[in-house]
Amino acid sequence: MRIAVFGAGGAVGSRVVAEAVSRGHEVTAVSRRAVPVPDGVGLRIGDASKVDDVERISAGHDLVISATRPAVGRESELPVVAAAMLDGVARGGVRLLVVGGAATLMVPGTGASLSETSDFPAELAAIAQACTDQLAACRADTAADWTYLSPPAELIPGTRTGDYRVGADELLVDSKGVSSISMEDFAVALLDEAEQPVHRRARFTVAAR
Repeated sequence: MRIAVFGAGGAVGSRVVAEAVSRGHEVTAVSRRAVPVPDGVGLRIGDASKVDDVERISAGHDLVISATRPAVGRESELPVVAAAMLDGVARGGVRLLVVGGAATLMVPGTGASLSETSDFPAELAAIAQACTDQLAACRADTAADWTYLSPPAELIPGTRTGDYRVGADELLVDSKGVSSISMEDFAVALLDEAEQPVHRRARFTVAAR
């Protein structure tokens, strides 16, 4: 499969690139500036917020993965990128996987989303709203073949186990109430969906067992 990864230089994007390469896919890393890439990976310079860049770079690929993450203070860029990605891939008929946020996942037994809970950190309010708008942009789109993957509450560097649970719109927690997954296993889940799509034009979530 030919896969283009926007945001390839980021914490999640770089792991997605590595996972895709390990599975034998032909990978194009996309970034606004030059970033280190594994051997055999092509690098393209492009801006995920520009529809023409998305259309140009996604041409010839089977799948585009959007793993961009805005800097602090620029959170409002996230839904802008989502709209550009959706439009750009739709023009070329390329499937899109979006790395999203956990803010809108419903917390079990509360009737509230994660960002609506009383202990949600105030400093994350801006990125939570941006992720809410990002998901809304996907759900409002009628042209692109998209899938949106929400992480659990904690997405952290760790180890690759290849083992995870899958959910839909509810936050996944373990027996101790912990909701987490390693970035490495998150990349596994993303590539599993890439290879065997189950959630077309839908959101799903994953977490460690």
